[in-house]
Formats: sequence, C-alpha cells, structure tokens
Amino acid sequence: MKKLLLTSFLFASLLSAKTFAQGCVAIRSTGGVCSMLEHPDSTNENGAWIFNSNNRYFRSYKHFIGRQEQKQRIAAGTNVINHSYTQDMALTRVFNSRWSAAIDIPVLANTRSSLYEHGGSKRALTSSFGVGDIRVSTYAWLLDPAKVKNFNVQLGLGIKFATGAYNYQDYFRNTGPNGSSLLGPVDQSIQLGDGGTGLTLEVNTFYHLSSAFNLYGNFYYLSNPRQVNGTSTARGGVASAANIANTSDVMSVPDQYMARAGASVKVNKFTFSAGVRDECLPVHDLIGGSDGFRRPGYIISAEPGVTYEFKGVTIYALAPWALIRDRTQSVPDILKTQQTGTYTHGDAAFADYVINVGIGFKL
Repeated sequence: MKKLLLTSFLFASLLSAKTFAQGCVAIRSTGGVCSMLEHPDSTNENGAWIFNSNNRYFRSYKHFIGRQEQKQRIAAGTNVINHSYTQDMALTRVFNSRWSAAIDIPVLANTRSSLYEHGGSKRALTSSFGVGDIRVSTYAWLLDPAKVKNFNVQLGLGIKFATGAYNYQDYFRNTGPNGSSLLGPVDQSIQLGDGGTGLTLEVNTFYHLSSAFNLYGNFYYLSNPRQVNGTSTARGGVASAANIANTSDVMSVPDQYMARAGASVKVNKFTFSAGVRDECLPVHDLIGGSDGFRRPGYIISAEPGVTYEFKGVTIYALAPWALIRDRTQSVPDILKTQQTGTYTHGDAAFADYVINVGIGFKL
C-alpha cells in the first residue's frame, strides 16, 4: 500500500496548469513534485482516495534580459519584487493498479512591489488572492505493474479550466489625476488565472536500479489555444498606440511546459532525490496565435528533495535552485523591433529558488 500511496499522491500534485517557473515568467502552480520513487505493484487499493497538499513559495526580484542579469535595477531600487504563495490541493481516485484520475484546486496569494507602476517616485504594492485555474486529469500506466516491476511509463491527459480570475484588479498609487489612485488589472505575473481553457499532456517514468536507487523523469505540457484574454495591461489607464500596434495592450494566454529528471536513494524512511528541472513559458504557442503581452523565458534549476514516510503519511520538501535564467524575446518585442527598426527585448524578474513543501495521505 505504501508504494501505491506514495506514487498516487505525488502524481495527484503533479503539474497543475498554474506556475512552476519563477517571477514574471509566470508558469503557475507546483510544476510537479513526483520523484517516481515507487510504482503501483498492488491491486488491493482499488477505489482508494489520495489527498495531497503542496505549498509553494518564491520571491522574485532579479531582472534578466536574455541571460544577462540587470544588476543595476537592485542597486537603483527600481526592481520589481514579487512574493508568490500557492497551496495546491489535489484529490486522486485510484481505480486500480493502472488507472487513476485527479482534480487539482490551487489557491494563490500574491503581492507585487514596484516603482514604475505607481508613478515612479514611491514604491507601492498590488496584490491578488483567490482560487486559480482548476485542472482535471486521467492517468494510465502503459505497462502492467504486476508483470513489469522495475520500469514503467505513465501517460496523463487533462483539461485546465479558466476558473481563476484573469482580470483581478487593485489600486495603482499616484497614477491618476493629481496623484490619485487608479483601479486596474494587476500585472500578469500575479493574476490568478490565464483566461484560457487548456489541454495538458504528462509523461512520467521511473527505473529501479535496485531496491534503494531509482531514476525518474517527468514531462508536462499545457496547450492554451486561446490567443489573448482581453485583459488590459494599462493598469487602469489607456493603452498607447504603440502598445496596440504590437499587441502588448492586452494579456496573452500562453502555453507552458516543464521537464525534469534525476535520481533518488532510499535510506530507512527517508528518500533523498537530486535532479535537474527545466521550466519554460515559450514565445510561440503550439496551437493558436501568440500575440498579446507575455514574458516568455525559461529557467533551468538543480532540484534537491527529501521525502519522509510514516504510518501511511508522506511528507516532502523540494527546493529547485536556479542555474540558468533566460528572458526570451516576445512576439510584441519582435513586432516592435520590426515597426521601429530598433531592437527591443523586454525583461523579467526571477527568483533564486522555490520552496515546495507538502503532505499526502490516503483518505
């Protein structure tokens, strides 16, 4: 039962459609905490319910254009500082040793501190809080766990619903007439949802080298066919003609993907893992157009983790640490470059690390 429990709850928390990259490159939610330590080789858990709660936090404050860090932003105090907290609550129904289904409900609490959004002379906050985009998925092991013990591949297909607010509003200080505040949509990086109904694909695999040593791999892709969600980027004001011309006056509904791989070792009730994680918000979507404001980019991280099991409960902690951060050129950047003849490449704020802490158990 412990083997099935561990795998099931980790998959339940795997990859909701809401953010795993950091800061302004806003892939949302946990991004997958499955380390593929075990596999479901038991069939006596038919009808089981597994609950997992994952808590994720990061602070993004370092700005990048491409891979070049804009260190002068921190020195001048003009950098944007995002604090992002997400609690993902995932419930999995295990039908048998091969099939399961899961629903993931994220709750987000974000704050964003900046100068440029509030008149440029005094730093102020905007914030958002609420339920994000809910995802429902079905999973199947491709090989029969009863016959194949040391290796398997799991395929997951899901739908991400536009349940999170994508036009969440707060007040921008010192931006209205006579220094008054304007009510407008908060920045895309702290919106609760993206406004699109998306399709998700997951591929998860493991290989047991021995009873204690294991290899794992995960891949996740969210395809958002909708191009833009209509939310203004003007912070309660009026979009400029230039922004309208390059489509950055409204927010994009971007795709996103994550890939990770690594190894783990089990020592008594502890399992220690180490791997590499690649999280990306691409410039171009797989299906549909790619216009609208987005901050595309990717982050490659080293990902250490530890899991502890006791009495049918599993507690885990993962801390991806950034190795490479790259804010790529967006479609509006490319259009503006073509329209003006001057190369344009926007920036994005990234964090140094992300903290994931969670607990899972059978109901």
